[in-house]
Amino acid sequence: QVQLVESGGGLVQAGDSLRLSCAASTRTFRNYAMGWFRQTPGKEYEFVATISWNGGITYYTDSVEGRFTISRDNAKNTVYLQMNSLKPEDTAVYTCAARNGGTSQRRNYDYWGQGTQVTVSS
Repeated sequence: QVQLVESGGGLVQAGDSLRLSCAASTRTFRNYAMGWFRQTPGKEYEFVATISWNGGITYYTDSVEGRFTISRDNAKNTVYLQMNSLKPEDTAVYTCAARNGGTSQRRNYDYWGQGTQVTVSS
């Protein structure tokens, strides 16, 4: 069982930056591809970004490409999402997920965190 705990969310203004963190409780963190998803009330989870076990492969949804950066530190069992030039439409609950395998833009991840709220005011 892998527990994932997100942090770093908050209320910011449009154009500001935030860095989300997701800490994993596993000694085999490097076995997992990691992903970030987001959800707004009444909508399905939306893929945001994913990163391979060694950070060599990353994918982003089109709406965040060039503004968000996913990274990981395997020594700290942590994955990050640096979010720059935030827009009101980025407002959502952001959740990290771990997948025992390669990267994926679908919801086929094995473990999920509880999420952290990001609110961007205009």
